Amino acid sequence: MTVTWEELGWERLAAGVGRCRLPGWDCTVGLILGEDTALLVDAGSSLAEGARLRARAEELAGGRVTHLALTHPHFDHVFGAAAFAGAELYGAVGLDVALTYERDELRLDAVRNGLPVADADEAADALVPPRHLVSGEWTLDLGGGRQALLANVGPGHTAYDLAVLVPGEPEVVFCGDLVEESGEPQAGPDAVPSRWPDALDRLLALGGEDALYVPGHGAVVDAGFVRRQRDELARRFGVG
Repeated sequence: MTVTWEELGWERLAAGVGRCRLPGWDCTVGLILGEDTALLVDAGSSLAEGARLRARAEELAGGRVTHLALTHPHFDHVFGAAAFAGAELYGAVGLDVALTYERDELRLDAVRNGLPVADADEAADALVPPRHLVSGEWTLDLGGGRQALLANVGPGHTAYDLAVLVPGEPEVVFCGDLVEESGEPQAGPDAVPSRWPDALDRLLALGGEDALYVPGHGAVVDAGFVRRQRDELARRFGVG
């Protein structure tokens, strides 16, 4: 019997495209299905959460998760990555350095935000840098007429912000934490505020007026929401 997206806790956004909102930090994970392929966008906040995500995604896909794209190097988006052994791993240029040399900071941030110490230690020790680094745009052919465009649109929320555009009706843009709906966008010490509005301009140019924009946290939004958040960030940080 074929299960539906909703039965497994996912929100279907378009044919073969969906997302789920994880408990705890309300982090969004995306899933794009191709022909005998599946691309996951972000990996959850721990190895256990990553393993649960993989099981649910592979039940929907009818096969293994073959590709994993990480939108930025924050623990709630990357600490489940090692649960996807064998998947081709993608990230913005520089993410490899961050995951290699800043894992102690990621571990501390995870613990400060409530992840159990043992889970944080396990995930940080298991982190591996992405094999595929995106400097501009990278189109993945997932088979069956399905493509996904990986775009290095940052810096903004971090120095290594990657977005994923899925063409179709409608187009779907996975924004990572460049866009947040459930609260004010978070600008931590690794943010690049002066460049953040430009990153959102690039997101809008990618997706256009009719796309669905999927924030890193919160409900799916439209281009108008992204544009308003862009203008609010420009005012907040005193940039154009």
